[in-house]
Amino acid sequence: MKSINLNKNLKRTVYLLAVSSLVFSHISCQTRPNETQVVNANASKIVELEIAQLQEKYKTGSLTSKDVVQAYLNRIEEIDKNGPALSSIIAVNPDALQIAEELDKERKAGKVRGPLHGIPVVLKDNIDTHDKMPTTAGSRALANSYPLQDSYVAKQLREAGAVIIGKANLSEWANFRGELSTSGWSGLGGQTKNPYVLSRNPCGSSSGSAVAVAANLTVLAIGTETNGSIVCPAHASGIVGIKPTVGLISRSGVIPISHTQDTPGPMARTVRDAAIGLGAMVGVDPADEKTVASQGKFYKDYTQFLKADGLKGKRIGFYKAPLGVNYKVDSLMYKAVSYLKSQGAEIVEIDQISSPGVGNHSFEIMLYEYKQGLNDYFKSLGPKAPIKSVEELIAFNKADSLELEHFNQRYLEMAQKKGDLNSKEYKEALAKLMKGTREEGLDKVMDKHKLDAIVAPTGGPAWKTDLVNGDSFQLGSSSPAAQAGYPAITVPMGFVDELPVGISFFGRAWSEPVLLEIAYGYESGTKHRKAPKFLQ
Repeated sequence: MKSINLNKNLKRTVYLLAVSSLVFSHISCQTRPNETQVVNANASKIVELEIAQLQEKYKTGSLTSKDVVQAYLNRIEEIDKNGPALSSIIAVNPDALQIAEELDKERKAGKVRGPLHGIPVVLKDNIDTHDKMPTTAGSRALANSYPLQDSYVAKQLREAGAVIIGKANLSEWANFRGELSTSGWSGLGGQTKNPYVLSRNPCGSSSGSAVAVAANLTVLAIGTETNGSIVCPAHASGIVGIKPTVGLISRSGVIPISHTQDTPGPMARTVRDAAIGLGAMVGVDPADEKTVASQGKFYKDYTQFLKADGLKGKRIGFYKAPLGVNYKVDSLMYKAVSYLKSQGAEIVEIDQISSPGVGNHSFEIMLYEYKQGLNDYFKSLGPKAPIKSVEELIAFNKADSLELEHFNQRYLEMAQKKGDLNSKEYKEALAKLMKGTREEGLDKVMDKHKLDAIVAPTGGPAWKTDLVNGDSFQLGSSSPAAQAGYPAITVPMGFVDELPVGISFFGRAWSEPVLLEIAYGYESGTKHRKAPKFLQ
């Protein structure tokens, strides 16, 4: 079977796959005509505090985890459900306060599990939790689906002392259901809004995770990415997002698209907080064979790599292919490159990374793995699973009054027609993808130029949400790392008018330490993030 020749819409979907205070207290009481004022006296003492600051207050007794969780739950009610009505949270954990209280008791008894002890976390709602919250992928078909056990990610976070306070809205089925989709929309959660300008799109598919962090509805959020779904929403909401090497974090208990490209990852307001989240989730999981390769390559503490002079002596490739589309983004990017040079980095310009045609191979692989992965996931839900196959899901959507109102389910239908993973076409596409993105892609480019990392703009300013025509992104740089299964980190790079724009650093497999060093070095000297004002 020939590789599918991706049209513009498919390329856009592949890019956008699987593919929100202290600051508020400084905002003038005089709101702009189109600015939504959000003021909460109690929350203003807590929001925008980083994990280390919260831990210090826990230690001194000036705050408890229950205080912090309550403040964030209040903000979810005031801002997400009412106020600007961001629709970033799809479900709230009814046991969150009880869990926080138990963790406070542990602390008083002298047991502190680690840096996440008592810290509020939100999970994207394609990550299983075995509690009173369903795991839905945003689909009405899974509205009452309660997994039989925690995902590995949820288990690791709970053991680290995190308080899972809710599940985040997402682009339904992680933005791989059909054509002309709108990022941040799900049949169950509605449309998530960009917290900087409410009419703008949050990008996807980890839309709610990014918005919840940016709008100070949680300290940390977990998203997932197949191609762009962590880095794009993080960029659009002006926060930090880490897309790890595939296999660094287990995908067991995560509703899948592609086991070749899928990975969970942390999203936070700062590189340090994201690094703390990353360290809490790594580990070898027998239920995910790709994690075996991470043995000896992961760290429980990634903060050890955060150095203010992390740019000094680094050789960084400047990937210029995304430039020339938006001159405002280009201007910010050239300023960022100048800053990198000023801090001792050597810059090498590069125009191409992956071999031609890898996007077609990636799409073909996703269709095969999507069918297999979803069917396996539905089986994991046991005999009471509300949906038992991709075929049943397609039928449910056709019969539902809302699911197909805005866009179709062509990708589900295409996946359903595929054979199994022993198919010759699948194996050939996989081999070509790995060769084109690794041996003849990132590894080749980085070896040739002796690079520590590659830098590029993460994307363009957020577009206006359009349920009629779907997404209209301008540019992006997620594909080289995503298709190779390699790591990427996005950090705020500045603003185009009132909209944040991110800068991405990506590189070889298991290079999270050096990427964190570079990203932290950039963040330390620039500090571009500012809290959203919920402009109309």
